Amino acid sequence: MHEFELIKNYFQKLSKKSTSSLKLNDDVFFDKKNKLVVSIDTYTEGNHFLDFKKPDLVIKKIIRSSISDLICKGVQPKYYFISGSGNKKSFSKSNLSKISKSLNEEQNKYKIHLSGGDTVFSNKLSFTITSIGFATDIVFRNKAKINDDIYVSGNLGDSYLGLLVLKNKIKLNNSLKKYFTNQYFMPSIQLKLVNHLNKFANTSIDISDGLLTDLDKMINVQKISYKLYLKNVPISNNLKNVLKIKNLSKIDYISKGDDYQVLFTASKIKRGIISKISSNYRIKLTIIGSIVSVGKKSSILDDKNMKINLKNKGYFHQF
Repeated sequence: MHEFELIKNYFQKLSKKSTSSLKLNDDVFFDKKNKLVVSIDTYTEGNHFLDFKKPDLVIKKIIRSSISDLICKGVQPKYYFISGSGNKKSFSKSNLSKISKSLNEEQNKYKIHLSGGDTVFSNKLSFTITSIGFATDIVFRNKAKINDDIYVSGNLGDSYLGLLVLKNKIKLNNSLKKYFTNQYFMPSIQLKLVNHLNKFANTSIDISDGLLTDLDKMINVQKISYKLYLKNVPISNNLKNVLKIKNLSKIDYISKGDDYQVLFTASKIKRGIISKISSNYRIKLTIIGSIVSVGKKSSILDDKNMKINLKNKGYFHQF
């Protein structure tokens, strides 16, 4: 079974008396009374990151992907807790020094503070991050409205190409190699959007498992569907050039996950304020489709407005 079946069948009923748990169907725990917002993520070697040859970069990827859960809810992350399991090799003095330096850089960049954690000896390397913020309201999942525009921040696909480079599945010159691997390890999360998302977004999620997979999760209990236009999905000029040179298909790169951009819907009447915020704060926000009426199947259309059939819509945690 995949993770959502697991949660629904075995754990969702345990959260019934905790309304702040949001039925275990959102990115965070939200205690409105105490203005408390919490998210938790676990990362394992070989699954969420290839190896630990670059501990300084791996830890940056982990921190950014963790706090993006709060950011996509319109919440400023403030505190984080980190627990790690590893052995003498993974937690050598050299690696620990690099981890500490990277954490300090991320703290200064995102104004967050290490506040606790745990360490456990294990031959399986993993990290668990708990992120905490405070807010009077958040942007929930499953609040999309019919005819809403669907937006995405930033660009998609760079991280996946970076992963292929790290796996030696695609060859690039040194400049492009560095660009794409940096996008994999250090995604450009949209902290500047955090104080504005509540002004226009009806529903939101961060893109961790892939554009289409996360879009499905964002509206998973609503009987509505979406229509996306592949030509509108934003990609970087570097990715555009590589796809052209290597004769690769755009659709294969924009929904593989690890982008950590904000995916949200908003009423068409909000286009003006969204455009203004995008311009004022230099945040790339792109309309890529719309929420359509009940009864229609979700679709993604190519440049000729023909439906694209996808075998792989993104990443799923299977058990």
